[in-house]
Amino acid sequence: MQDARPSRTALRVALRRAAHQLYDAKPLVLDDPFAVSILGDSYAEELSRTPTRPDRPFSVALRAFLVARSRYAEDNLARAASQGVTQYVLLGAGLDTFAHRNPYAHLRVFEVDHPATQQWKRGLLEDSGLPSPANLTYVSVDFECQSLPERLYSAGFDSRNATLFAWLGVVPYLTFEAFRSTINFIAAQPHGSGVVFDYTQPRSALSFLEKLAHDSLASRVQLAGEPFQLFFTPSEIAAELTAFRHIEDLGSSEINARYFTGRTDNLKVLGSAGRLLSAWL
Repeated sequence: MQDARPSRTALRVALRRAAHQLYDAKPLVLDDPFAVSILGDSYAEELSRTPTRPDRPFSVALRAFLVARSRYAEDNLARAASQGVTQYVLLGAGLDTFAHRNPYAHLRVFEVDHPATQQWKRGLLEDSGLPSPANLTYVSVDFECQSLPERLYSAGFDSRNATLFAWLGVVPYLTFEAFRSTINFIAAQPHGSGVVFDYTQPRSALSFLEKLAHDSLASRVQLAGEPFQLFFTPSEIAAELTAFRHIEDLGSSEINARYFTGRTDNLKVLGSAGRLLSAWL
């Protein structure tokens, strides 16, 4: 992401979450009453152009994956909160609205993001009239020159408490060194802590049509200044998570079975590129 600009990919994700509220059949996979309002008038025209046509199946499938990964993170959080987790850290929060829907009185939420993206989000929240919850803490981190642990600790993060980290839509944009340092930090948290993230398989593992879809998406994020850099196969990611005890790694068939069975529309995940994973200490 360019230093002076908020993340364009964060906007694209938010537009698709909002489109899910407006265009997809009920019941919604991710019921988010603030997904549309946070975008306000500034992005209403872009939201109206968000692809919903059945002749663009990979675009609809991308929306399905994005809403499923947020739902997956929040499903894991529900279980964690019932088992004593008291901190929820969103790494690369973008325009996520969970903190404004948080039903857990004991849960403290930390939103971590680049300063430019965070300033943009807070401006949108102010424009839309959404107040900042008392148990939400913003943590701005410029990863080029600042330490994630140091910034979290200075914001009041307590490493003695079990924490769930949601790391959505971030891993493919990282260097390997940044990925490993973050995983090592999470692995050093106390028993009961965990992480939820998505990752992408390498192009070589994809079918011909998936490669075309991958190349199209990769070109768009490259133009936005946020190129893909990091890919894993399931066996490669498992090798990076040996410090964790319980790992769930979901492909498209498992995601569809969990979240898209019996729908009256064509919303579902396609292909094998994107995967969802949770890991616990």
